[in-house]
Amino acid sequence: MDLTNKRALVTGGTKGIGAAIAIDLAAQGCDVAVNGRADDEGAADVRRAVEATGRRYKMIAADVARAEEAQRTVREAADALGGLDILVHSAGGPSWGTIDECEPDQWLATFDVHVHAAYYLCRHALPLIRRNGEGAIVLVSSIAGIRGCPNAIAYGTVKGAIAHFTRVLARDVADDNIRVNCVAPGIIRTRFHESMTPQARAHNLAVRIPLHREGTPDDVAQAVRLLVTNEFMTGELVVVDGGCSMQVCR
Repeated sequence: MDLTNKRALVTGGTKGIGAAIAIDLAAQGCDVAVNGRADDEGAADVRRAVEATGRRYKMIAADVARAEEAQRTVREAADALGGLDILVHSAGGPSWGTIDECEPDQWLATFDVHVHAAYYLCRHALPLIRRNGEGAIVLVSSIAGIRGCPNAIAYGTVKGAIAHFTRVLARDVADDNIRVNCVAPGIIRTRFHESMTPQARAHNLAVRIPLHREGTPDDVAQAVRLLVTNEFMTGELVVVDGGCSMQVCR
């Protein structure tokens, strides 16, 4: 799909991976609506980067974990850009704890921002995307959704659900020429990992990641660009993790 003048909505697009995706799509020719919980300095940085490409930018402050806010986000994005061709759901965040530590409120809140938000965003975006005769949806999972990770019962579960939601939705909308894919980042240097100890980082680089380096948000954005533009990929999960999830750990 040629991205020139396409219209994209990126949730969680004010920081980290989401910001890199929004800026990369703008650099490829997209007008971009960016969602975050606050119109803060991170949002301003993304605005400057997008506008430097000459593309239109719309910031939508909303909590897409809430059904009505997800619907409003889609509506305001389409109103600002004159329609919608691309949806990228990158909003989310860590949710640590074993099953004994993860209280019901945390469990439900983790589903709200990752899985339920994906449902509401896609449900409201699809009628708009169908009008164009083609379109793309990319959801952000994690290697925690395809491999067992300790101390992340809620996070790993929702990221696994996102991967399968991708496959089922892709099958349902294939006749509309809408492709739905998923990207699964590994250890990417963002705020998500800011609490990582120096010892844990050294162990990751020496043992867990075969390429012996952490990923960057731009690494993930490049994979998302592939999933948006490649017209013969749908229902797929692309892993961006330096080989972490493919090995038997040493």
